[in-house]
Amino acid sequence: MADYQTFNMLQRHKAQLRDSVQLSSGIKLAAWFNSGDRVTNLSDHHTLSLYTADGYETWHKTQHGWRNGGGPDRFCLMPSGVESVWDIRADLSFVHLYCTDEHLRHLGEQIWDRSPSQLNLHEKIFAADNRITQLYRHFLLSTDWQQPANQLMLSCASTLLMTHLLQRYSDVHWQAPQVRGGLAPAVLRRVMAYIDAQLDQPLTLAQLAAEAALSEYHFARMFRSSVGEAPHQYVMRRRMDAALQLLKFSRLPLTEIALRCGFHSSSHFSNRFRQLHGVTPSAWRHDQA
Repeated sequence: MADYQTFNMLQRHKAQLRDSVQLSSGIKLAAWFNSGDRVTNLSDHHTLSLYTADGYETWHKTQHGWRNGGGPDRFCLMPSGVESVWDIRADLSFVHLYCTDEHLRHLGEQIWDRSPSQLNLHEKIFAADNRITQLYRHFLLSTDWQQPANQLMLSCASTLLMTHLLQRYSDVHWQAPQVRGGLAPAVLRRVMAYIDAQLDQPLTLAQLAAEAALSEYHFARMFRSSVGEAPHQYVMRRRMDAALQLLKFSRLPLTEIALRCGFHSSSHFSNRFRQLHGVTPSAWRHDQA
């Protein structure tokens, strides 16, 4: 797995690591808190940072002196090889996504079937982008990173974020091709059967794409075109459908049901169930009885 210099650098400073996860693709997410710290960042990878709370007294050194402009939902894009100096004078909570040039080039090849001859991300400091905020807050910050069942959602959201960076904040200005039709019926049936057979496992986007013999990017777009929802949404729905059947027609304990349906703890299962149905699994089972 990749070793990210910015992540290691922050651990040597006052920054407190609140959560982190390395995805199967090698991309890493990290949630941090920092205050009263001076940080210099220069790395061989790209870092996309979103301020999730505070940050009003975070200052960035420019050639014209120090300037600030931080706050919740402001983002900073720090490309590989570009030095940035920060003075964090008060509380700041933020989330980082770390990826390499190799990750972005591979994604570009999946989208456009050609590799960018030159790929340069643009440095952005204290910027605003509703798409970045939406993807971070709706998919990444509302999800328990330590639950294997959430790897699929995290991978999908990370791919969407990097696609957005390529299309809006890089020298690559190719238009993404339009989806023309979805998966072939036989392929879709095979993927759906694979999902149902593997519900107790932490499914990944790479596994599902391999089953369809497609790149992750094209699979996700074609699956949505066929089914009307993203792969991670469909998988979660199938997990819940299976759980409902077991709750209604079996006497298995909740922990066993959670494990059979891909939730690696009963608390994770209960939380997701309550979000969808408004009651706990035990209360739902009691009402059915």
